[in-house]
Amino acid sequence: MNAVELLKQDHQLFRQLLEKLTATTERAVKTRRDLIARLQLELSVHTDIEETIFYPAIQKAGGKEEAVMFAEAKEEHRTVDALVLPDLFKTAPSSVAFSGRAKVLKELLDHHLEEEESDMFPKASKLLGKQKLEELGAQMEERRRSLKQTLSRQAA
Repeated sequence: MNAVELLKQDHQLFRQLLEKLTATTERAVKTRRDLIARLQLELSVHTDIEETIFYPAIQKAGGKEEAVMFAEAKEEHRTVDALVLPDLFKTAPSSVAFSGRAKVLKELLDHHLEEEESDMFPKASKLLGKQKLEELGAQMEERRRSLKQTLSRQAA
């Protein structure tokens, strides 16, 4: 699978999880905990494969514009990973505040996913070409498997 298609599949999963999360009520404590834990795992793996494999390939093939795009995307990742998700984990799932924070998380991720799909992915396709995207996709799939195994062992 090529790298862009792999990332788009992740994006679809994120949208589904976020839709489920924001549709929950304060009574769905276990469901909210499960969804946020799954979202965190999937986002951690996705962020890693983007930042270690995909983004550097685009940056190397591109110029200043791609470097700026890469820096912005990394900052958006940091905002979610370091600020929004930790706050959500600290918030009681039975609270209205949780609903508000979940909605903010969804809005941030929707913005980020849309930017990648409308700007970054088309540029990556032009800059890298089909063969390179296939190679990157294979590397990303392998790294994803490895990371999920490691993270699953740590959670157990």
